[in-house]
Amino acid sequence: MEAAVVDVGSKLLKAGFAIPDQTPAMIIPTKMKQLLDEGSVTDNSLADNVTVDPVVRGFIRDWDAIEDLLQHVLYTGLGWEIGNEGQILFTDPLCTPKANKEQLVQLMFETFNISGFYASEQAVLSLYAVGRISGCTVDIGHGKIDIAPVIEGAVQHIASRRFEFGGIDLSNFLAQELGKSNPQVNISMTDVEQIKEQYSCCAVDELAYQKTQYFCPVEEHTLPDGQVITIGRERYTVGEALFQPCLLGLEAHGIVDQLVRAISTVSSDNQRQLLENTVVCGGTSSMAGFEERFQKESSLSSSAVQPTLVKPPEYMPENLTIYSAWVGGAILAKVVFPQNQHITKADYDETGPSIVHRKCF
Repeated sequence: MEAAVVDVGSKLLKAGFAIPDQTPAMIIPTKMKQLLDEGSVTDNSLADNVTVDPVVRGFIRDWDAIEDLLQHVLYTGLGWEIGNEGQILFTDPLCTPKANKEQLVQLMFETFNISGFYASEQAVLSLYAVGRISGCTVDIGHGKIDIAPVIEGAVQHIASRRFEFGGIDLSNFLAQELGKSNPQVNISMTDVEQIKEQYSCCAVDELAYQKTQYFCPVEEHTLPDGQVITIGRERYTVGEALFQPCLLGLEAHGIVDQLVRAISTVSSDNQRQLLENTVVCGGTSSMAGFEERFQKESSLSSSAVQPTLVKPPEYMPENLTIYSAWVGGAILAKVVFPQNQHITKADYDETGPSIVHRKCF
């Protein structure tokens, strides 16, 4: 049986067996509905609205919920059998606390009784997915943005940057803007997320975005409940906020400027290689016009070497940016488990959870 590969995000969990040229077998929401004890709630509509977010800003916060979610994913979704559990590789977000890493490996060996464990950082795995071992990963997640230079498969942590805003903040911003232009309509966040995916795009540059104040085509959109809203300039706000975080009220530079600043702290011998092998991933980066705007901003940057986006290989699945870390994990699993580079049950029993720092990071 192939090793399982699991990428637990703030919004989506991606899981499947280590087959790199296929999409993950499971892509499901990480948010869970909480089943309440009988008699504890009399209003059924209230019970429907009780949800749990086990992952916040990229990090696991509710371990009981994650255990329940993994039970469903591994045994029901992937068909593991109790008593015959296999090997598993997890993707690891930038700046994950050591305690979280230890708690995950402890959960897998002591609760799930797995036969082998490995974890690797998402920035490295996203590069593996496009056939690189050195470069810079810009990961625009649901709850955070990570910028991580990687040299020969090792994240340069001193130069890496993590920002506590991501897709959820962009959705909230879009909801705010849609509320201004459609004050009579109450738009749910579920509808806002769908509108973001359907309509969001990037203006070609800051000047073009400014011009949308004076002229921008307006479309009507019918919500699932039948209400009709108009969408005009709002479609550009999500993408623009990535390049102008001040729109969100943040005192931060845009992602291209942050990328250049991060790499400028790395040895000058490696800067060209990093900038010319830039990988942008995360669902938000797949919006229309994003790649063109990124390249335009790169041409205007202060760097002597312009950041250049790496194109995914043709044999890789479509929409690779959405689950590139998972694909990289599938590639790595094909190496670490056959070559016995992973943590075995005997390793864990001998050393305990701290073994994860020595064998995986």
